[in-house]
Amino acid sequence: MRKSYICLGLILAICIAVFVLPAFPSCPLNALMNWGLVAGVLATLTIVAFYFEFEMVALSSKEIALVSMLGTISAVLRIPFTAMPGVQPCTFLVICSGYVFGPVAGFMVGAMTALVSNFFLGHGPWTPYQMFAWGLAGVTAAYIGRFNLGRIWLVIFGIAWGYLYGVIMNAWFWATFVYPLTLRTFVVTETNSLWFDTFHAIGNAIFLGLFGVKTIAILDRFRKRFNWGLASEPTGTPLPV
Repeated sequence: MRKSYICLGLILAICIAVFVLPAFPSCPLNALMNWGLVAGVLATLTIVAFYFEFEMVALSSKEIALVSMLGTISAVLRIPFTAMPGVQPCTFLVICSGYVFGPVAGFMVGAMTALVSNFFLGHGPWTPYQMFAWGLAGVTAAYIGRFNLGRIWLVIFGIAWGYLYGVIMNAWFWATFVYPLTLRTFVVTETNSLWFDTFHAIGNAIFLGLFGVKTIAILDRFRKRFNWGLASEPTGTPLPV
């Protein structure tokens, strides 16, 4: 059995337990029912599952080296822009990587972006959620890559992920530090970060609009050179518009 399947089984078991345990107040496991803790465990298990899956589908050392290189470049891109709130050029490269190389490789590039860059910017309980959020950006980009979309749709996708990334990080902050956990407190948490997420979305739009098509074309040449054969194929490059 694949190790990733074991992680998925644990994720499913935890999700079931979250809904079932409240019906049994005397169960000692209810002491562990902290939403911040549960969300952290689920995010970590998802990351581990993708790592195991990449271990299974990467066909050569060249593919592993290429994903590692892209993750490192993406992390380096993030560091100089920390002085500009919300602007994250690494999101643009994660999206391009997932678009070309598929969902598993896209997730790995996104996860490595947060893991490597936080050695310089600071690790903390937010790191798994950043790995999870950027990883999902790479995963979803792989599926829009199947439709051979153009520049405008890439820009729209980048704008959407500027806000989706914020929603994921806000959900972590809300579940871990905010009390009580109500719709009102979640809306307040989202509203407080709206300007930050907007800058992220604008940055994604600029980078994808200016460099997205060309970057995808370059990465696609690497994919063909390495005869990349992950399960996400076929993928394509967007047509210039």
